[in-house]
Amino acid sequence: MGEAVKDQREEAIQAWYLDDNEEDQKLPHHKDPKEFVSLDKLAELGVLSWRLDADNYETDAELKKIRESRGYSYMDFCEVCPEKLPNYDAKVKMFFEEHLHIDEEIRYCLAGSGYFDVRDLNDVWIRVWVKKGGLIVFPAGIYHRFTVDSDNYMKAMRLFVGGPVWTAYNRPHDHLPARKEYMDKFVKVIRDGTIDASA
Repeated sequence: MGEAVKDQREEAIQAWYLDDNEEDQKLPHHKDPKEFVSLDKLAELGVLSWRLDADNYETDAELKKIRESRGYSYMDFCEVCPEKLPNYDAKVKMFFEEHLHIDEEIRYCLAGSGYFDVRDLNDVWIRVWVKKGGLIVFPAGIYHRFTVDSDNYMKAMRLFVGGPVWTAYNRPHDHLPARKEYMDKFVKVIRDGTIDASA
């Protein structure tokens, strides 16, 4: 019998459904029993992911190829930790407010780790744990939020098409064209009100 091929991305990115506990956003919050979500399932929501060589990001041919093919011409860095981010507690609280952007959000974890939460097509939270080497792209119009984990440290490369766009639109902002385009592309509403992920 052949052995299942392990997805190398899972060394840097893992995802699971969140429990209903709202205490301490920095904890994993697994359901009991744990309910993991595949990276292919995330791709069905428009969330793309790669595992790259974070130690050699300056010369990484794969990163260069991704940037060129997706038009990510602007890059900067952000360290989310008490020592480097002014007003740390307020910023972490702000990042954890559910919001969307009208452009893609691209983060490449160069050190540390953090949680990006996204809604599935039934509006249920999925926690995406991004560690060193994980590059993740959230499509324009997807509701999401971010928090560091209990280690309180993440250094990320932020990538943009053109210049940096920082505007977050806290939920609800369903009237925005980016949200409507996201819904049209990834969600098909059935007559009885349920959502079909096959669209």
